[in-house]
Amino acid sequence: MTRLERIANDTRASARDVVDVLKCDGAVIIEDFLSPATLEGLRTDLFPLLAQRSAGRDGFSGEKTRRLGALFAHSRHCAEIAVHPLYLPVAREFLIQPHEVWIGDQRRPLAPDIRIGMTQAIQIGPGQGAQVLHRDDNAFLWRHPTNGREGRVQIMVALSDFTEENGGTLVIPGSHTWDDERQPLRSEAIPTTMRAGSALIFLGSAFHAGGENRTKNEYRTGLTMALDSSSVRQEENMYLALTPDLVASYPEEIQRLLGWSAGSNAMGWVEIDGQMADPNVLLQDRRGEILSVTKKNHSLPTAM
Repeated sequence: MTRLERIANDTRASARDVVDVLKCDGAVIIEDFLSPATLEGLRTDLFPLLAQRSAGRDGFSGEKTRRLGALFAHSRHCAEIAVHPLYLPVAREFLIQPHEVWIGDQRRPLAPDIRIGMTQAIQIGPGQGAQVLHRDDNAFLWRHPTNGREGRVQIMVALSDFTEENGGTLVIPGSHTWDDERQPLRSEAIPTTMRAGSALIFLGSAFHAGGENRTKNEYRTGLTMALDSSSVRQEENMYLALTPDLVASYPEEIQRLLGWSAGSNAMGWVEIDGQMADPNVLLQDRRGEILSVTKKNHSLPTAM
């Protein structure tokens, strides 16, 4: 394959279209993913902070690459990416895979929730070499092939134009189907070319890397976010990166994506009044609501 498939973000595009391409290729470009206002808002919020960051100190992070994490603390516009209709429903398709288990004498389906596993703004500077090819689900030692049960669906949103010359993300289409013995080769990788506001969505099992910036004075800036299965630990420690008060200021859907929830598999519960409860009730208390598991019905949906 010599190019990545593209889907226009218009009234004809659906999450199913994105899912179908990801199942085949492991990566897809969504053109004009962001509205112009959101793109400008992210640039206004993040570019000055990136300018203050030091470059990386190793080859993988990039010695001429700036990185900024905890993005929900720096820009409210990140919420629009997380719940985008061509991203969140797509992630659900791959991450919320029910698994039937015995609980007593009953066979019950359990499925994980979704978490925001990490956020970073990444600015590749002139002269930065290409990153080594890797899979992002290496963070939780996922085994391959995944047979359709992914641990991560990631997005790279272009905050500046991505070109082959300035370090557009390298991707090997189809590599999500490979086993763990096959070595990725640079000659198999395709550079992501897309204008600012567009986005690359790729599976955690797809080999990819930051590209080489061969320009003299052009920075390539992108925002990456991962939606992960709640059965794995979040790569970025959101509980230290974001204060509870900050998380409470977001809509409940974002709160839950940031980790303040427990799914039917009971991952992430907190004890309140002797019950294993959904931790989101603690954020409701910070908003001045009544902290009561019984009144609010925040006990877990299934006993474990």
